[in-house]
Amino acid sequence: MKTECTSDYVTLKGKSYPCTVSLTMDLMGGKWKAVILYHLKDMPKRYNELRKEMPTITEMTLSLQLKKLEKDGLVTKRVYGEKPPIMTIYSLSDLGKSLLPVLEAITKWGNEVVSENGEFIKVS
Repeated sequence: MKTECTSDYVTLKGKSYPCTVSLTMDLMGGKWKAVILYHLKDMPKRYNELRKEMPTITEMTLSLQLKKLEKDGLVTKRVYGEKPPIMTIYSLSDLGKSLLPVLEAITKWGNEVVSENGEFIKVS
């Protein structure tokens, strides 16, 4: 029997899930979480850098999703300085880095689907 099927449910940080797929999708699923993780895969970034790389995300959504990713342990936040202007840097945690193969597979699949059935559009 597969590991994910050996019990009635799994838990992580006090939350229960019916299976490990449900746990994974809660941690990285949704419209923006995987996109944010993708943009942090190569290097840590400041909030405004992330915002520029994802122009269609609202500031409130980015802020909320970063907080969720941090709470779930996928992203770390470092704050430099005590008085404004402070500098906040977001980066993948070790747990977040362990998702890189999954993100790469999702990216590869999406690229193939668009190449075969859609088009890449560059906005000036």
